[in-house]
Amino acid sequence: MNKHDLEVTAVKARLLILEAVHTAKSGHPGGSLSCTDALVKLYFDEMNVSPEKYDDPDRDRFVLSKGHCSPALYSVLALRGFFPVEDIKLFRSIKAHMSGHPDMRHVRGVDMSTGSLGQGISTAVGMALAARVQNRDYRTYAMLGDGEVEEGQVWEAVMAAAKWKLNNLCAFVDVNGLQIDGRTDDVMPTSPLDAKFEAFGWNVIKAEGHDFDSLDEALAAARACTDKPSVILLHTVKGRGVSFMENNAGWHGKAPDDSQYETAVSELRAHLAELEG
Repeated sequence: MNKHDLEVTAVKARLLILEAVHTAKSGHPGGSLSCTDALVKLYFDEMNVSPEKYDDPDRDRFVLSKGHCSPALYSVLALRGFFPVEDIKLFRSIKAHMSGHPDMRHVRGVDMSTGSLGQGISTAVGMALAARVQNRDYRTYAMLGDGEVEEGQVWEAVMAAAKWKLNNLCAFVDVNGLQIDGRTDDVMPTSPLDAKFEAFGWNVIKAEGHDFDSLDEALAAARACTDKPSVILLHTVKGRGVSFMENNAGWHGKAPDDSQYETAVSELRAHLAELEG
């Protein structure tokens, strides 16, 4: 998929994110919107995955370690064809299969159930190690939040991945600078993330998280690394694409009301019309 098509798909995914959260009247739009472009790049242009062979043992794996941002993952999976786009309206419905955090038992295309922060990256390390033990060449990707890396378990997993030199593992950290209680620098500073990951033995790559050329270069650099795991530090904007949500920690875990939803949708539709000419 070319850059233009990826940009169009990302806007469509953001529209679905808003639809999911607004319909459910709950969810996490801010961090979902900030990681959308990276997920679109992975599922439409990078990973070896297919909705027709969703359980292929040789497929690439993805773990959404920051599981509360499931609206982003569900929206991208729907657009990729793993399940009908209309199912987005079932998000967080007690009568349906699409819970508030990724559920591998009930949602096709989800490789790991997540939600407890810090645990997703651990399972991703296990998947990458399993590929080596089983002599399979699939790659494993994981997405963490910059608030999530405050969890100690993250660094245990990072240390283990380096020990086993898991060059088939690529993690992302969505560095939008905000978490539920405010700025990460105020809640629990994690900087400098690049120096920390380097000290733990990882290949550190920086990328602009809303620029598909930058994402492409970063993923190529990760594939080229043959002796250690890679981490891509994404510079992103929380709430990306919706003016009143951008850089606003208040939209970490709050659904828009009807008026706010219409405003947000209007902005995204205008952007989509501009892209589609």
